[in-house]
Amino acid sequence: MKTIKGPAIFLAQFIDDNAPFNNLKSICNYMADLGYKGVQIPSWDARMIDLQKAAESKTYADEIIGTVQEAGLEITELSTHLQGQLVAVHPAYNELFDGFAPDNLKGNLKGKAEWATKQLKYAAKASQNMGLTAHATFSGALMWQTVYPWPQRPAGLVDTGFTELANRWLPILNEFDDNGVDLCYELHPGEDLHDGVTFEMFLDKVNGHKRANILYDPSHFVLQCLDYLQFIDFYHDRIKMFHVKDAEFNPTGKQGVYGGYQGWVERAGRFRSLGDGQVDFSGIFSKLSQYNYDGWAVLEWECAIKHPEQGAAEGAPFIDSHIIRVTEKAFDDFAGRGADEAFNKRILGI
Repeated sequence: MKTIKGPAIFLAQFIDDNAPFNNLKSICNYMADLGYKGVQIPSWDARMIDLQKAAESKTYADEIIGTVQEAGLEITELSTHLQGQLVAVHPAYNELFDGFAPDNLKGNLKGKAEWATKQLKYAAKASQNMGLTAHATFSGALMWQTVYPWPQRPAGLVDTGFTELANRWLPILNEFDDNGVDLCYELHPGEDLHDGVTFEMFLDKVNGHKRANILYDPSHFVLQCLDYLQFIDFYHDRIKMFHVKDAEFNPTGKQGVYGGYQGWVERAGRFRSLGDGQVDFSGIFSKLSQYNYDGWAVLEWECAIKHPEQGAAEGAPFIDSHIIRVTEKAFDDFAGRGADEAFNKRILGI
């Protein structure tokens, strides 16, 4: 077994125009002071990193590493959540996702997908330049508007949709393979890959590609009423990243999973700061340790109630207290007698 690395933190939800959250150096110093050992960097924010430059210049990639290391931290992974979303967008969501793309591509579905594909390929090379072995992203969605089967889905629709999704991602997965990096999809509502079944359908379409892996985030499974502990039993071989995020689901006689179009505070299912929700993190850390997960435990802070700075401050000690230093010996070794084949045969009476 292996000991999980951490605590680390995803920077996306903390970046803004005010110090110390407006540049990589100062935000890393802030997070180091809170007790974090690693940072996951969103690649779409130029205040943190120039993704294309990191892909094309090893010198620049080393400078980014140096900035993080000066704060006493490591880079855990890069993220292309926003770019990955644009690899596959249904026209119904075209304008809603315009904010994820350059201004000159607004409204241009094909142009956004081509730009996003190039961004993901940059991310593969940038990750290699930084010595990283895993990368976080979203799958995008062509079928999400059909997630509830009414009106009735036409025969073959889902198969056609996953075939197209795979065709868009295969060149990207191959680029990640060429660079020795695992591409980890965060299974998330709003994405065609949002649970185990959809991940399996996609995996089948990409011929079991070894670089198609999972960013495990239990909060999204709580909101889907999915057994997030058994999920680890099923898919531990593909879990290469871990977002430590809490959530709660409190259905009432008025609303359930779909939330009645309410804002986050009023929904039955909502994200919470660590320790304020219902996720069994002791169970999760135990299972991941049991299955030799040796990646990072990365806080992704999202909460409808608590201030992000409080969430970040509480997150580092919370994660640290859940990381299990795995044992190197069996607890009952003190009672062992030692044995050989002849002794074993005598015990069995043979």
